[in-house]
Amino acid sequence: MRTLDLDGPVHYKDFGGSGPTMVLVHGLGGSHHNWMMVGEKLARRARVLALDLVGFGLTPPEGRSASIHANQALLDRFIQAVSPHEPVLLMGNSMGGAISVLQAARQPQRVSGLVLVNPAQPRADDTGMEAGVFLQFAAYSIPGLGEFFVKRRAARFGPEKLTLGMLKLCCRDLSRFPEGVVQAHVDFARERHERMPWSNETFVEAARSLVMQLLRKKQFREMEKRIRVPTLLVQGSEDRLVPVANSRELARVRPDWTYVEYPGVGHTPMMEIPEEFISTVETWLDGPGRAALGAEERVARAS
Repeated sequence: MRTLDLDGPVHYKDFGGSGPTMVLVHGLGGSHHNWMMVGEKLARRARVLALDLVGFGLTPPEGRSASIHANQALLDRFIQAVSPHEPVLLMGNSMGGAISVLQAARQPQRVSGLVLVNPAQPRADDTGMEAGVFLQFAAYSIPGLGEFFVKRRAARFGPEKLTLGMLKLCCRDLSRFPEGVVQAHVDFARERHERMPWSNETFVEAARSLVMQLLRKKQFREMEKRIRVPTLLVQGSEDRLVPVANSRELARVRPDWTYVEYPGVGHTPMMEIPEEFISTVETWLDGPGRAALGAEERVARAS
C-alpha cells in the first residue's frame, strides 16, 4: 500500500508493472481489495494502481466529500500525481465505472482508454432492478432515511454478515470466490467497523449522489457519447445490481465499443471469473484497445 496527500491521505495499492499506467476504480462499498485477483496479472501489461476513493477502503474523508462528483475530481488529481506526463487507462467497476465515464468525458486528455466492468449507468427502457435492490437504493436517496437505514442495518448484522451479504448480492454463488478473497473482505470490513466510524455516512453520501446522477439519463448518455478513447465494456448476464439490459442498451448507443457479455456471471467478473476476465482484457489490448496502452501507439495512430 502507498499513500498520497491530496488535501488528505489517499491510499492505493501498487500492483507493480511498468510502462503505461492503469488505474483501477472500485465500486460502491468496495476498495482496492476488489482487484486482488487480477491486479498482478494486469501488471504484465502496465503499471497498475488501485486507489481507495474518499470514504472507502483506507481513505478517510477528513473534510472531503464522498459524492461521485467529488471522487471524480479526486481521481483526476490522483491521475495527475501518479502519471503527470501521460494519460492513463482507467478500469472501473460499478460506481467506479460511472466515475471513470465522468473522468473520460470531463478530462479526456488524461484518459487513454476505458475498461468498464458492469458499470453503474442509467436504466434501460425495458428493464428494472430487483424489487429488494430497488428499495435499498430508494432508501439511500432520501435524506435522513438513508442514514437511518444503513446505521440500523450495520448495528443489526455486524461487519461479517454485511460483507457476506454484499458478496452474495454481487454473485449469487459465493463458491465462485476463493476462500482467501472472502476472508480478506470480511477481515477488512471488521477493521473499517472498528477504526472508521465515518464509513456509514460516506456510503450513503456516495450512493445518494450516484442515484441522482443516473436518474439524469439524457445527460449521462451525452457524456458517454462524447468519449473518444478505445473502450471495453464487459457485463455479467446475472448481475442483480446493474441489469444486463442496461449494458446491452449502452452497447447499442456505442457500437464502436467492444462489448463482452459473460453468461451466468454477476456484478464482479474480476473476482468471479478472474482468468476469463484477464483473457478478455488482454485480447482487447492486443486488438481494439491497443491505442490505450501508451504514447507510442497514440503517436502511430496520429501519424
